[in-house]
Amino acid sequence: STQSTKHWYQRRVRAFFSLSASEAFCKMANKFLKPGKVVIVLQGRYAGRKAVIVKAVDEGTPDRRYGHAVVVGIAKYPLKVTKTMGKRRIAKRSQIKPFVKAVNYTHLMPTRYGLDLELKGVLGTRAILNKKVARAKARKLLEERYKTGRNRWFFTKLRF
Repeated sequence: STQSTKHWYQRRVRAFFSLSASEAFCKMANKFLKPGKVVIVLQGRYAGRKAVIVKAVDEGTPDRRYGHAVVVGIAKYPLKVTKTMGKRRIAKRSQIKPFVKAVNYTHLMPTRYGLDLELKGVLGTRAILNKKVARAKARKLLEERYKTGRNRWFFTKLRF
């Protein structure tokens, strides 16, 4: 009885340690890195910026052999608007500059927030190849959502 328990434990330990660190992280990450989840980018040009997951790829692809997500985020946040400003100035300050990027799971920090935005249909599967069109469509959707006043936290700059 104790011998069979010992062998069972050894098999469990071997199975756990046979995973590489990235595989173990991907198994853990796919629980909450789902489309619509708001994340914060931790590395690179857009570090500290908020983004929304559009497509999650847990196993990787031939050109990206790691778990990653296609995200749409805000490169330049809208500025503060006051009552005394005119319509043209408010329109100018309400503009959003988005980015579209494939980011490694290890460079994303999930938040408790979600954004129910129809980005999947806009970006399609080949969004990374045609970023200019994808950014233009994402900008339009994000600006419409900002003007409605919903998801206010997503459109405010992180203060750190």
